[in-house]
Amino acid sequence: MALSLKPYCLVVLFLFWISLNALVSDVGAAGECGRTPIRSAAASLSPCLGAARNARAKVPPACCAKVGALLRTSPRCLCAILLSPLAKQAGIMPGIAIAIPKKCNIRNRQAGKKCGRYNVP
Repeated sequence: MALSLKPYCLVVLFLFWISLNALVSDVGAAGECGRTPIRSAAASLSPCLGAARNARAKVPPACCAKVGALLRTSPRCLCAILLSPLAKQAGIMPGIAIAIPKKCNIRNRQAGKKCGRYNVP
């Protein structure tokens, strides 16, 4: 009773090809922050750290400029950053940080939308 390995080899090769194809297509894909890695996008918002941790902290102009630019280029990126494990590690409070665009008087913010369980003011 000899089994031919040829059909099994073809199945394995086919599955490998599909997996490789999916991997290669994901590498060039854009996420919530476009082609910018979320870590880099989050690092660009470092002027906002104080205001993202404390609701009474004044939002620095540099923070407003960075948030405004981010919302113009990738509106969903801010929410992705606020809900990321990276933000949690940095001590960012999403419920506080989500109000930064309003405090900066940014007009093109996603007012009325949801960011996780938080409403954008």
